[in-house]
Amino acid sequence: MSALRVRPYTRTGGRTRSARTLAIETIVTTNERADRDALTSTAEHRAIGDLCRHPHSVAEVAARLRLPLGVVRVLLADMSDLSLIVVHQGEELDAEGKPSLELMERVLAGLRRI
Repeated sequence: MSALRVRPYTRTGGRTRSARTLAIETIVTTNERADRDALTSTAEHRAIGDLCRHPHSVAEVAARLRLPLGVVRVLLADMSDLSLIVVHQGEELDAEGKPSLELMERVLAGLRRI
């Protein structure tokens, strides 16, 4: 019989969603507070903090930690609420959350160069 494994969603207290929605392409980084609070953080928060010393997308964090995307989204939202990470939202979106004209023009120019 195999060893008993902890279900991923027990790491979030059974929560599958958070109040904050993080897109899979959202970039996250660790801030100085994460280093100071590392001793009081959970094992998952420490692992994310170590990984995010360099910028990573939400999807990359999930893949590298081998955790379901939903679990990582909840953990990252919790860490953001505790000011342990910085969430870098797409600065190239307009007020409605749509891509800016400049971004679309750069994408089109890049596609034309292919």
